[in-house]
Amino acid sequence: MTSMITSTVWVPRGFAAPFPTKYQFDEEEFERIANLAKLQLDDAKEDLEEAEEEEAKQGKGSKKEQKEKPSKEDDEASDIEIDDDLKEYDLEHYDDDDEAGDGQPMAMFGNIKSLAYYESNEDDPYITLKDDAEDEEEDREDLQILATDNLLLAAKVEDELAHLEVYVYEDSADNLYVHHDIMLPAIPLCVEWLDIPVSKPGVEKDAIGNFVAVGTFDPDIEIWDLDTIDCMYPNAILGQGGNAEEDSKKKKKKKKSKRANDEYHVDAVLALAANRKHRNLLASASADKTVKLWDLHTTKCAQSYSYHTDKVCALAWHQVESTVLLSGSYDRTAAIADMRAPGEQPLKVGVESDVENVRWDPHNPNFFYVSTERGIIHYFDARNASRDPCSSKAVWKLQAHDESVSSFDLNPVIPGFMATGSTDKTVKLWNISAEGPSLVVSRDFGVGKVFSTSFAPDKEVAFRLAVAGSKGTVSIWDTSTNAGVRKAFGQRVPTKAEGDGEVEDRLVGVEDDESSSSDDEEEEGEGEDENEDGAALSHDGESMDED
Repeated sequence: MTSMITSTVWVPRGFAAPFPTKYQFDEEEFERIANLAKLQLDDAKEDLEEAEEEEAKQGKGSKKEQKEKPSKEDDEASDIEIDDDLKEYDLEHYDDDDEAGDGQPMAMFGNIKSLAYYESNEDDPYITLKDDAEDEEEDREDLQILATDNLLLAAKVEDELAHLEVYVYEDSADNLYVHHDIMLPAIPLCVEWLDIPVSKPGVEKDAIGNFVAVGTFDPDIEIWDLDTIDCMYPNAILGQGGNAEEDSKKKKKKKKSKRANDEYHVDAVLALAANRKHRNLLASASADKTVKLWDLHTTKCAQSYSYHTDKVCALAWHQVESTVLLSGSYDRTAAIADMRAPGEQPLKVGVESDVENVRWDPHNPNFFYVSTERGIIHYFDARNASRDPCSSKAVWKLQAHDESVSSFDLNPVIPGFMATGSTDKTVKLWNISAEGPSLVVSRDFGVGKVFSTSFAPDKEVAFRLAVAGSKGTVSIWDTSTNAGVRKAFGQRVPTKAEGDGEVEDRLVGVEDDESSSSDDEEEEGEGEDENEDGAALSHDGESMDED
């Protein structure tokens, strides 16, 4: 069984509903889904018609030749006589339909029109065993999410089946489990949590919500309600698949166009970024080389930007200047653009290879980080960026890994605390000071190639790091239990983690996965951990350049 987690994102405490509701399939919901599904059905029919026309054009000439020349095989077949011994079985009429008898035909579902439907089982006179209230209460308690719980969203592919797993992390109990999951139409590439309700009936558009946006290999972006379980269809679709009211003629003209446009993406969505100050704005980056700004109130594209020359794979909003967006691309540049001025050329910085990720420094808004395919982390001063990417130099560069830095994160609570993950299967923690970065610890968690490393967003769990990768498992590490971390960030480590260095290592995973791999992880962790006095520091320290 092959599985892989491509992306993870935390949900801060207090946003999830204490008791998630179960999906209600009513007439209004049926009509909404039918309209959206009709678009996909029409597209499929159009594809079939075009394929048949293409096949007819190609086979027209060959069919004429076949008609002009009678087949010898047909002549021979007509002369074959059926053997006398087989005549009694009447094989000539074996495939013919049976003649209708005198009785009434039986339909598959009988007379379905006479069936009565009751909204509650208590109203149905034929149901004598009523629902047990105690069972319902137990189910409700099983779904309960406490105010001290964190949600962790993981985009997962398992045996070619794509879905989003919603984990609940109970820090006090060292417990991590799957609360529910959401089926996805294609392999997910990025997820972004939203704190605003999108297309939710009966809820004010500026209310506090708990939603998620998912980008996949498909050009559409799906938005789901995390407080509703067993959903059949997303609350909204950003893109051409969500234009249920679009005129059919207009749709047919646009459908086959794979050229980038100002209304929707036409290729895979590689990155998403929600604006925390202008909560109705969501930015998306795509393999179609464009960045798009979506208005979640209308679920329409508000603006499209085309200032990159290759696939755009990373996005990050500035935490102070809320209209400034940082983007990274395979064109080996990172761009700083003001979304209010789509006509202006953005400021850019250049790097040595394809960009993997970008991040603003959460504790110094003038600086930002760029990770690359060659395993290098660049630290730039935004004030030195220019419209010529070749003229901008990094404050420092760090050869963090020997392979691609597939993910990295900056701790939002603890200044100078950075985590990097790589396809070399290691996770490294760094202490960033005025002199530059220094390695704190390196570890192999046994998750395979690391695709996601993310710190918890809340102060109470600031030292928790979620790690996931190509083996389809996710682990949460309490980094404050590591001696190297306590030494580097001692003044910021919780009191309970202070001591003589004999604090027990805390690594939490899902029980099913933990039982089969916990022993291996402990052995790998002990063998692979390298603190700031070890060989890993000398190796990476020598590769750090200051320009």
